[in-house]
Order: sequence, then structure tokens, then C-alpha cells
Amino acid sequence: MFNNRVIAVIKRELKEKLFSKAFIIMTLLIPGLILVFGGVQALLYSTDSKNLKFDFVVEEAELIPQFKTEFANTNFVKSQGYEFNYLSLNRDELNQYLEEMKPKVLEEKLTGIFFVPLTALKDKKVEYYSKSPQNISLNRELDGPINKVLLDSYFSNKSLTNDELIFARKGVDFAGFKISKEEAIAEAGYGNLIISYAFTFLLYMSLLIMGQMTMQSVIEEKSSKIVEVLLSSLSPKELMSGKILGASITGGAQMAVWLITILGVSSSALIALPKEITLSIQPELVIYVLINFFIGLVMFTALFATVGSIFDNPQDASGGTMPIMMLIIIPFFIAISMMENPNKPYAEIASMIPFSSVIVMPARMALIDVPLWQQIGAIVFNIAALFAIFPLAGKIYRVGILWTGKKPKWSEVIKWLKYKY
Repeated sequence: MFNNRVIAVIKRELKEKLFSKAFIIMTLLIPGLILVFGGVQALLYSTDSKNLKFDFVVEEAELIPQFKTEFANTNFVKSQGYEFNYLSLNRDELNQYLEEMKPKVLEEKLTGIFFVPLTALKDKKVEYYSKSPQNISLNRELDGPINKVLLDSYFSNKSLTNDELIFARKGVDFAGFKISKEEAIAEAGYGNLIISYAFTFLLYMSLLIMGQMTMQSVIEEKSSKIVEVLLSSLSPKELMSGKILGASITGGAQMAVWLITILGVSSSALIALPKEITLSIQPELVIYVLINFFIGLVMFTALFATVGSIFDNPQDASGGTMPIMMLIIIPFFIAISMMENPNKPYAEIASMIPFSSVIVMPARMALIDVPLWQQIGAIVFNIAALFAIFPLAGKIYRVGILWTGKKPKWSEVIKWLKYKY
């Protein structure tokens, strides 16, 4: 498989991709772009509407002073500049009041009207009338102070002390402690969750980028007839092997830069992160991710190169890549959904089977201690899949790369697999 001609193709691929200015800039920019996107997302979450005006209607007038006090002491009411106009109305009076206020709500002179009926003291059901009543952010902010007033009123005649009321209002605060073989038991923050997200996004993006780049390269060489010149001095198998390995080495080098950056940030004393988000990543995990990723990348670039050899233009090839894209996208969503509970059975299975283990296993290993046999098993299964794919991909590539004219049907591509050389 390896000879001077394959090595020459690998060198050519590295020169065109790994050492190109565009690739170097993209490699260095993507970690920064992730931070920028994360910051923009956090900014969007923190940017809520300000200076909103509400009518706060309470059926039980005695509760109004408590609501006034509670809202006045709530930080978000002060910071967002919310204004509350307190009224006491019964249900019939409310209906009439809504008709009167309807024009002001539609003209957005009044944001909305809250109504706390007497029944809320038993079932905690509060009504909100507005042009946009499904305001999750507003509901989340007002839930605490309204719940506090209703709880105080509910327990006021039940001979409870103030301390007992404060205790009753508190939710349960879970503190997680990680137990592992190599390390002492320690409280776990959100740092490893961030690392798991970072692994998932970086692996997902790199597989797509390198796969598409390889496919584009094959299509360009085929459409420009360069491939015919190359095949005059080496075999299709040597050309395909060189292109796949060259692209995989390029992708592996790119991933190494990203992971070493994460490792540097997690171990650097210069960057003081809060205790809750302290990053804990071992060099062994980085090495495993790189090995597993490289094997997976060879598999995926082989599939993308095979699709590229079948078609003459990217538009036709895009339809052929859809099944391969699913092999990347589905594990990506499995890894994201696994963040809530990495012990889910489907996550354990997905982290073992070929293709999906390239993304799911590193994300899972960042969160929990995965048994060694599962880590080794994932790599062994990927290598087995690689040896199963390569001969089939080689047969399609050998015929497809020289196929010109009309677009081949998939039934014809299947026939190519039956050719004997």
C-alpha cells in the first residue's frame, strides 16, 4: 500500500491543504469563533426587554402590599426597569377592565396584565394577558417572587415561624461529587460539561470540513482531467490512498492544534476560571481523542472521496453525500442529548459502534469514567469498519474517477462493486 508514489501524493495533499494560508487561518480562527459565538449567545440570553409596564391585578386586596414589597426587593425588576400598577378586582371587574385596556395593550403602551385570582392561593395558577403571553423569560423571572407571596399567604395561619417558611420555600441544591479510579473524590463543576460540548462541536465541524474538502478536490481533479495525468504514473488505488491519508493527516494536525489549545487553557495558571467551570482534562484523553478521530477521519474521507469520484460536479455529489452526512449529524445530536445523562443506554451503544463513536465516545469520556474495554472496543470496531469500507470504496473510485458523460445511476454504481480486477 505504501510506496514512494503514495507518499508523493500525500506530500502533494499536505502542500495544498495543510500549508495553505486559508487552512492555517481557519484552524486558528475557529477556536476564537467558538468563543465569540458563545459570548454572543450569552449576550442574547442576557438581553431582555427593559422598561416594560404591567398591570398587576390581585383579587385578594390584602396581598397587594406583599407583592409590592417582594417586587421592590427583586433585582431583575430594578435592573430591567419594570413598572407595576397594582389593582384589586374580582373576575367580573377584570373582564370589563380587559376590554378597556385592550387598545393600550395592542398599541404596546401597556405590556400585559397579570391576574392573581383567589384560587391561586390553592392551585398557584396565575393568568397573564398580553400580545405575547408565551414569554418564557418573563415567566421564569416572576415565578420566584409570586410563589413566595403565595407560600407566605398559604402558611400564614399554620403557626410556622419565619425560618420555617424560608426553609419551605427553598429548593433542593444538588452538589455533584465525581468518583473515579485515578483521582480522589472531588466536587464536580461544569468544566467537563464545557469540554464535552467543545469536543462534540470540534469533531463534528472537522469531519464535515475535511470530508467536503476531500470530495471537492476529487471532483475538481476529475472535471479538469488532472486525474488522467496523475493516473498515467500511479494506480487509482495509490491515488485514492494518498489523497485520503493526506486529508486525514491534515485534519489530525488541525484537531491537535485545537485540543492542545484546550489542554493549555485548562492547565494554565494564567487564566483564572471560576471554581464552577474549572476545566479538568487529562493528556491521555487528548491522545485518545486524536487516535480515535484520525481513524474515523480516514473512514469518512474515504466515503466522501468515493462519492466525489462518481460525480462531475458538486451539485450532483451533494445528493450522494446525504447518507454520509447522516452518519455525522445523528451522532452529533446523540452527543448533545447525552449531556443531561451520559449513562443513557443509547449513548453507551452509540459510543461503541463505528462512525458514531468518533463523536460520542470523546464527549462521553469527558463526562464520566468509561471502562477501558469500551474505549479499546470503539477503536477496534472503527478499524474493522475501515478495513471493510476501503476495498468497496476502492472499487467504486477505480471506475468512477474515469467515468465521464451522463451521471451514473446508483444501480450502475452497485454493478461496479462486482467488477473483478
